[in-house]
Order: sequence, then structure tokens, then C-alpha cells
Amino acid sequence: MRLILLGPPGAGKGTQAKSISEKLDICTISTGAMLRAAIRDNTPLGKEAQEYIDKGKLVPDETVVAIVKERLSLPDCEKGYILDGFPRTIAQAEAIDKNGIKIDKVLSLEVDDDVITERLSGRRECKECGATYHILYNPSEKGEKCDKCGGELICRKDDEPETIRNRMKVYHEETEPIKAYYETQGKVVTVKGRDKVEDTQKAVFSALGI
Repeated sequence: MRLILLGPPGAGKGTQAKSISEKLDICTISTGAMLRAAIRDNTPLGKEAQEYIDKGKLVPDETVVAIVKERLSLPDCEKGYILDGFPRTIAQAEAIDKNGIKIDKVLSLEVDDDVITERLSGRRECKECGATYHILYNPSEKGEKCDKCGGELICRKDDEPETIRNRMKVYHEETEPIKAYYETQGKVVTVKGRDKVEDTQKAVFSALGI
């Protein structure tokens, strides 16, 4: 299965992608993870991406499309893949088609804005190793320190309230229309996010028929 995951920031796409990946034994391609790795490694792309992310803006299409196309050419994507965090705009969706990237289904994971804000503002990331936590759902046993390496836990710039509001605005204006784009191709299945991860997972598996 070649699948796109749609949904606002903090909807739980990464969690569901992991479950689907394990169920179908296919890889997950997360543009967000790729970009964060580039930022941590201080690469030229990372520096460029950081400037946009700090302002709650999207990284330019040509940069993201190039990263994704290169990644999908690797052998581990031959039997299928999950695109998490891409495409984010109609232009990127059109670029997928133009570049011959095949998509079987598009899963739209939908969660209310107020729930998203609570989830994102509580996220913490280790400054040293990049491990992620949440002050409510997955707190570190060491409080403000990382359980894995003891590094300082920080709130990412893109998880601060003002930036979250900007990200949600961008999502509704630029990314949400992608659903309609793929609905015309008959590829969209929609799942409403539940309070419990396992309940959302059951709904996702049912919607995908897996």
C-alpha cells in the first residue's frame, strides 16, 4: 500500500503511521523527521528550513519534493510506503502526480483545533538526543531532563502557542484543500481521532481494510 496521511499538526499521524507500518511491513516517510534531523545536523537545508519553521511557515515546495522523491527511490520503498507530513499543499500534491509517485489511498485523520493546541503545547524534546515527551501523556521520569541521556527538555519553537495558531491557520488554508484534491480521485478515507490511541488505531485499520 502506498498511503498518504493527512491531518493537522498534533493529530497523531506519526503514531498511526507506526501502527500501519508494523501491520503492513512498509516504511514510513516523515518529512518532519527528515527536516528535524537536518536542523540538528546543522546542514544547509536544515538552516534554511529552521528559518521557515521558527515563523510557523512551510518549507518551500521544491526543497521538500526533492527530499521525498530521493527517499522513495530507495529499495525499502519498493513494496509500499506511508507519506507522513507530505504533501502539505495542492502544488506538492500535483508535483507527486507529475513525478510519477503512485498513491493508493489517502487517510484523513481529523481532530478538533482545541485538542490539537493542548497536545502540541505540552510536547517537549531533548535538546541533545531529540527524544520526545509530553507533560501530560508521556512525561519524563526525570522531570525537565531526558530519561535517555539526561539532556535538557525544551519546548520547540513550533510548539509554542502563537506558532501553533499560525500552523493551524496554514493547515486550514493550504493543506486541508488537499483532501478535496484526492476526493476527486476517489482515494480518501476519513477517520475522526479518538481520545485513546488504540481506539483511533482500530478505526484506522477498519477504514483502510487491513
